Amino acid sequence: MSTVPKGTGTLQPSVGARYAGMLGVGGYRPERVVTNEEVCTWIDSSDAWIRERTGIISRRWAGEHETIVDMAAQAAAPALQMAGITADQLSAVIVATVTHTMQTPAAAPMLATRLGVKDAAAFDVSAACAGYCHGISLASDMVRGGSAEYVLVVGVEKLSDITDKRDRGSAFIFADGAGAAVIGPTDTPGIGPTVWGSDGEKWEAISQRVPWDRIVALQLEEATTGKPADWAAAGAIDATEASTLKMAGQTVFRWAVWSMAPVAQRAIEAAGITAADLDAFIPHQANMRITDAMIKQLKLPADIPVARDIAETGNTSAASIPLATERMLREQEVPRGGLALQIGFGAGLAYAAQVVRLP
Repeated sequence: MSTVPKGTGTLQPSVGARYAGMLGVGGYRPERVVTNEEVCTWIDSSDAWIRERTGIISRRWAGEHETIVDMAAQAAAPALQMAGITADQLSAVIVATVTHTMQTPAAAPMLATRLGVKDAAAFDVSAACAGYCHGISLASDMVRGGSAEYVLVVGVEKLSDITDKRDRGSAFIFADGAGAAVIGPTDTPGIGPTVWGSDGEKWEAISQRVPWDRIVALQLEEATTGKPADWAAAGAIDATEASTLKMAGQTVFRWAVWSMAPVAQRAIEAAGITAADLDAFIPHQANMRITDAMIKQLKLPADIPVARDIAETGNTSAASIPLATERMLREQEVPRGGLALQIGFGAGLAYAAQVVRLP
């Protein structure tokens, strides 16, 4: 009989790459272009007002039957190609989204299967507009920690599904799209420390108008009694409006303008560089005025390229940073291998920022 006490065995630690970096990016923009003029047929507004308030000129909306997984797959393919790997080499798939139409299963396992990925970890991240930066941080830690070799991170949203076309405060903001990045081992540091956090006290600033349990209860009431439920008391006109987003625009604007520049500055300092070392600033595409305010507070040099994709893409939440990154590289607005500061912020309220070396 063994006299060795239980629990005294030595565990084998995971061994990963010394460094992780971004190896490839890809993007997908739906075909349908929705202009400000079209938006103004739904709400009492004008092209000039929308441009002045947000910088948006047009946005892309997905087709009726186009899904989160469809768009994510379109963005993933060019990212894998740029990274020089095939889908079967992926160890994990992370999808950042808040618009997958099923509570479960997550979109990531469906995407992995669509791409032909076998036996990889696959899960979704629900951090809204900060989700992509969360995914990048997780992927980097997985590669360096030894739990994955190559990780696909996709930010994808179909916000048109949850946009209330009657809401003058938000109908013109949200859009659809997907952006992807492949994270893998590198010889030199490719992803700086992530500065992230949340402020749950302000959760109501951006949220679903009515919780699902309340929606289901009201629908059941209508079905059982045969009478219209009191949707107004729940804060909506009907079940369709109840499932849409509501946003306290001024609250979110003030929070982003005054709180996010310090987060971005901390990410620069954590990376061990200065703003002058940056080759690009790629913030979440929420509002052009927020971007301008952050540039001023960070004292960024005038010659640093800044993503302003919101003008043609609208606010695509988790997809906005990778979409802008892909375009800036494709159009040679930023150099390959350059340093980019990226920051996402939004519902939660959640935020995350890091400096990355572009593929």
